[in-house]
Amino acid sequence: MPGTILPDRRVLALGGKDRVGFLDGLVSNSVAEAAPGHAVWAGFLTPQGRYLADFFIFSDGERLFLDCDARQAEMLTTKLARFRLRAEVTIAPADLGVTAGWGGTPQPSDPLAAPDPRLPGAGWRALVAMPEAELDEFAAYEAHRIALGLPSPVDCDVEKTLLLEADFDALHGVSFTKGCYMGQEVTARTHYRALLKRRLLPVEGESDLPPFGTPVTRDGQDVGELRSVSGTRGLALLRREVWEAVPLLADGVSLRAVPPSWLNMGEPA
Repeated sequence: MPGTILPDRRVLALGGKDRVGFLDGLVSNSVAEAAPGHAVWAGFLTPQGRYLADFFIFSDGERLFLDCDARQAEMLTTKLARFRLRAEVTIAPADLGVTAGWGGTPQPSDPLAAPDPRLPGAGWRALVAMPEAELDEFAAYEAHRIALGLPSPVDCDVEKTLLLEADFDALHGVSFTKGCYMGQEVTARTHYRALLKRRLLPVEGESDLPPFGTPVTRDGQDVGELRSVSGTRGLALLRREVWEAVPLLADGVSLRAVPPSWLNMGEPA
């Protein structure tokens, strides 16, 4: 099977004639754009605009499929069901797994395979019959993700993180022109008023970085926290005033932020 199996992912299936409108009113991106061969990345927020979950939305033309973090699947099923009310929508686990490919790995010719909507360099994702996972392959995917600066659910604090702090605006995870959705007001206000005080940024250390959760400091003051780490590279949630500062320290390791080319540091876009 081509591609790398992602064992930390699960797939939910949404059926019924109201599935698109139902989900569109709840998430940060335009669900109608999901189509065979084209996926959409979106965030699911609290009414206060704080992160609950994120997922990739696939469509085979008859159902929607949510490629989500395995630890969020049960919560998503429960919360989505609560919002269903009179909508004709079914929500259930799908017996599918997730694979990803990059760096020239050929994308499967299948309606449930699509380019990763965040960045061209991210490669592609596909929903496939439940595969067996290889942990060393997953480590390679994590290194690839971190090198590109792509956030994962583990990098976000549930009910605390704003979508823009996790770079959803720069990675095609937010539509600022679609209709209303839960948490839209806070997301839009943060964007248009340039209120963002911190962001998740790629960082590079002079040696291997310490683990997830290690405080990042400058001149003895906490200015952020490490999130995902792979060798000398990682992601860190950093306060705005130190995005270009050097040196930063994490448990004695010197590091610096490496803002990616896709991120507009002069917000809003």
